[in-house]
Amino acid sequence: MTSSLIVLSATKFGDSSLVLHTISREWGKRSFMVRLGKKPRMALYLPLNIIEAEIVENPKSSLWTARKAIASEALTGIRNNIYKNTMTLFMSEVLFRTMKDGDGDDALFDWCRSSIMTLNALEADFSNFPIRFVLELTARLGFSPTLTDILPFAGDADVSANRVEILRTLLEAPFAEAMLIPLSGAERNAIAEGLLRYLEFHTESSINVRSLKVLRELYA
Repeated sequence: MTSSLIVLSATKFGDSSLVLHTISREWGKRSFMVRLGKKPRMALYLPLNIIEAEIVENPKSSLWTARKAIASEALTGIRNNIYKNTMTLFMSEVLFRTMKDGDGDDALFDWCRSSIMTLNALEADFSNFPIRFVLELTARLGFSPTLTDILPFAGDADVSANRVEILRTLLEAPFAEAMLIPLSGAERNAIAEGLLRYLEFHTESSINVRSLKVLRELYA
């Protein structure tokens, strides 16, 4: 069968294969084996790419094969922008480290796809996008945080009134308004780190997002 997959990451397997970590409507978070040809198109497997692939089930293994993969969306608005590319590294890693194998459903997949296409289309005022993405993800995972829920993870014990108001707006404002909130790099970094701590607490797991360091440098 042919399935639409959102790429989270790819791990090299031997000299001619990849293990592709993905989200799909049919299987939620799941990994597939991909055989590489003589001229592999590695750009096809960049984080948050949306691809179509033929899935071949293996009755002897849980690692099925994805073949004949093609891009279903060009995503030139992301791939031609270094800032958006960095954001997709962060966003895909948050998804990969937060979700367990099998997690996900039609609604989560459709939200992820819509978020990717929105980022691709935005031409300006997208610096707050990763923060809003993580906030929306928490709701999609069933936590539905309120301001009171998030404040204990939002930084120092004495959270500034300004940060409280920023968090309130990020949570409650329409998307377009949230994108226009003026934030310093330090403020964005602190909020992103707080949201990851919130996710760690509620998923009862350690979410060591390595790309957060890259995001910090982007927001420096």
